[in-house]
Amino acid sequence: MSLGSPASMATSLPDESRQASLANAVAIPWRRYLLRVASVTLCLLLWQWAAQHRVNLGLVTFQNVPAPREVLAAAWALLQSPRLASHLWASVVRVFSGFALAALAGIVLGMLIGRLRWLADVLLPPLELLRPIPAVAWIPLAILMFPSSELSMIFITFIGALFPILLNTIHGVEGIDARLVASARSLGCGARAILTQVVLPAAAPSIVTGLSIGMGTAWFCLVTAEMIAGQFGIGYYTWASYTIQNYADIVVGMMFIGLLGMGSSAAIRKLGAWLMPWYLLQR
Repeated sequence: MSLGSPASMATSLPDESRQASLANAVAIPWRRYLLRVASVTLCLLLWQWAAQHRVNLGLVTFQNVPAPREVLAAAWALLQSPRLASHLWASVVRVFSGFALAALAGIVLGMLIGRLRWLADVLLPPLELLRPIPAVAWIPLAILMFPSSELSMIFITFIGALFPILLNTIHGVEGIDARLVASARSLGCGARAILTQVVLPAAAPSIVTGLSIGMGTAWFCLVTAEMIAGQFGIGYYTWASYTIQNYADIVVGMMFIGLLGMGSSAAIRKLGAWLMPWYLLQR
């Protein structure tokens, strides 16, 4: 039996290894997706079992928790209702308005604080004092500060998104290799060119991470914001369902907030990856 020449074997082995690596590259994402689907399915099955058997673990009880079937029925009823569009539109406007303002303020302040030590000494102490305050504690002050309830609700989402963006931007700017800045200066770059062509691209991965976290936090603060005076919105729908003890609708509202928050955060990460090809090549 002829095994072929060493040259032909040398040329065929790389082709086979290349095909195997491509097959593995295709198989790995499918395995990950299947694992994620299996994880969600297992959580739903455990939820159904605990709610159906009224499991009582002492500290945690499922005696009044609606089962997934009840939640799906309530979600289907909401999807058929004309109120859903009004709820979604109101929440999306509030969250994205607050997030856009937080992104602008957080990135600008973060870059300035990360580059200017004296500004960090001036601004970081009051910002660190405000950072641990929960969003719900801002409700009375927001009502007093703003002439309309709509602006108050946008302010609550703004506060929720601001600090993750700000701190991640500061971390990204401070983590830049000083040799990059020194090299740019030696090539004749001014302060503006260094900021836009060196500092901003180098800090961009941390900024994108902060934007993704800030978007999730803005949705997290939505219920708190719409507690003020909302008549429409997913957060208001969730809070109103709690006040009338409609437990299935509470979970429906929570699920909508989770899906919208997860989707918008994933969109920011995808956009960041598209805008930062150099970062993907370094990984």
